[in-house]
Amino acid sequence: MRRIFKNIDKPLLILSFILFIIGLIMIFSASNVTAYMKYDLSPYRFFLKQAAILIISIIFSLGIIIFQTRSYHIIANVAVYIIAAMLGLLLVYGTVRNKAISWINLGFISIQPSEFAKIIIIVFLSCYYDRQKKHLDQWVRVLYPIIIAAIIAGLIFAQPDLGTTIIYTLIVASIFFMAPIAKEIRNKVLMLIIGAFAVVVLVLVGGGSSLLTEEQIERFDFSNPCSTEKFYSSGNQVCNGYIAINNGKFLGVGLGKSTQKYLYLPEAHTDFIFAITMEELGYLGAICIFVLYYLLIGRIIKIGRESYSTRGFLICMGVAVYILVHIFVNLGGIFGMIPMTGVPLPFLSYGGSFAMCLVIALTLVQRIHVENQFYKEKKLKK
Repeated sequence: MRRIFKNIDKPLLILSFILFIIGLIMIFSASNVTAYMKYDLSPYRFFLKQAAILIISIIFSLGIIIFQTRSYHIIANVAVYIIAAMLGLLLVYGTVRNKAISWINLGFISIQPSEFAKIIIIVFLSCYYDRQKKHLDQWVRVLYPIIIAAIIAGLIFAQPDLGTTIIYTLIVASIFFMAPIAKEIRNKVLMLIIGAFAVVVLVLVGGGSSLLTEEQIERFDFSNPCSTEKFYSSGNQVCNGYIAINNGKFLGVGLGKSTQKYLYLPEAHTDFIFAITMEELGYLGAICIFVLYYLLIGRIIKIGRESYSTRGFLICMGVAVYILVHIFVNLGGIFGMIPMTGVPLPFLSYGGSFAMCLVIALTLVQRIHVENQFYKEKKLKK
């Protein structure tokens, strides 16, 4: 164990630690009013719960980092079917939250299986394509894991959870196109995806009301959220987010001094936490967070490129895409560039399942870096 910790990537560890600390500070600042005024709870409620989840996740990750990545395929092969079964049962026994059946209530905690599906599919696809790399010129070998991934995507969409479905699909697509698949198969699949996308767009335009909920359809009309017609309906949260961002200006109003967290933004500590962050820390604080994101994702990609195995490379790239897409979708919705989909912001947003998955994802990258170091040491001895 000492040898493992000696070889973990220190810059990635420090960047992760700084971002999680910033997240905890902002969760407390953004949630204390909501906890007290809306839920009649202690102002520290969400902060303490998030901190406890992070501590549990770190302890759990100590068990993950000791396992060699070459054994991951055994766990992933079982986990992918378990998560598919859980998502299927969820549609019957799940707990409704924010008009989606996405949660399993265990009493003391609620978990969101679709979040764990993203991490499991990263490991499953990466290990599969690594083990099958000599046979990736055969259609059956190439498409088998994609069919399983597509079934899981369908179950997530049926909750309905459009935002998670989009992120999950982008993760699967990124791993597929980065895997050492025969060029002919990759090009034909790309043409099929483009054709399928065109069909989906036509179906949604022609009869989208039968596939999407009314709320999801409203989200696609995301322009001009502060108009009279939208301010008290679909545009309310985005417009209040704009007000928070405008209040902050360059240096912010000061930590803890946000006005928009006083129930103007109903769930200020989750999807819209970056708007509160910009109000309190200003554009300068936002720039610092963007720099930390850039350095962290860059570090993950570097570790992936240095990996001696296809498995390690694909896991790192999958994790980088996982974090990057979450950032883009969350901030894109807050800034009114794309529809709001209720996707959490990495490290900053409150959310137990997402925080745990993020810690696991970073642990996987750390394990790959440890193995890279072991591999280099072994080569030097020869």
